[in-house]
Amino acid sequence: MNHNILLVEDDPNLGAVLQEFLELKKYHLRLRTDGDAGLQAFHEERPDLCVLDVMMPKRDGFDLAREIRKNDPEIPIIFLTAKGMKEDKIEGFSIGADDYVTKPFSAEELLFRIQAVLRRCLHIKEEMPKTKFSLGSFSFDYDERLLTGTDYRQALTSKEADLLRMLCENKNTVLRREIALKKIWGDDSYFNGRSMDVFITRLRKYMRADKAVEIVNVHGTGYKLLERA
Repeated sequence: MNHNILLVEDDPNLGAVLQEFLELKKYHLRLRTDGDAGLQAFHEERPDLCVLDVMMPKRDGFDLAREIRKNDPEIPIIFLTAKGMKEDKIEGFSIGADDYVTKPFSAEELLFRIQAVLRRCLHIKEEMPKTKFSLGSFSFDYDERLLTGTDYRQALTSKEADLLRMLCENKNTVLRREIALKKIWGDDSYFNGRSMDVFITRLRKYMRADKAVEIVNVHGTGYKLLERA
């Protein structure tokens, strides 16, 4: 699997060296040189891992990581920095960093750290069901049964949360009606089918503020949660 990496590094020479090296190792890499451009690239690309310099113009790496974490609480983040102070490392890890590389370092060291973080994160995803999702401008926390957006907060019932998680797990693909009914309601009877239709209508209402997110009917098959760019 060729992973997508966002590298935000304001040193053009170091950035170019790392980009060339990682692309030779078959990673897809997007390079940006300041925090604002890095945040825009994150929204455009939705990378598998972010490598962020700490000291950057416009928005530093810590602030950038906080914004990224708001949109995707689970994405792996590695900090690159010349700052080796204990307090700086504590701040980085408190934000949710998966690793912290102090300059100077070799490209090979960064590669090994990237590989280790991806292996660890992929293993965790395989072992534990995902509980937090990003949907356009919304964030959905399954454990908290909470859908949030800009100045928006909607508590969900247990079945609403179960149904929205299944839709999120099958985002942009069809969630078959009978599969959802059997998993959430226990059987696919007509009565339960009508009940699920009511829950779908509620979820549509909750997310109608964002036109990029839509639950559509797939005739005779089920539903599809669409997230448009």
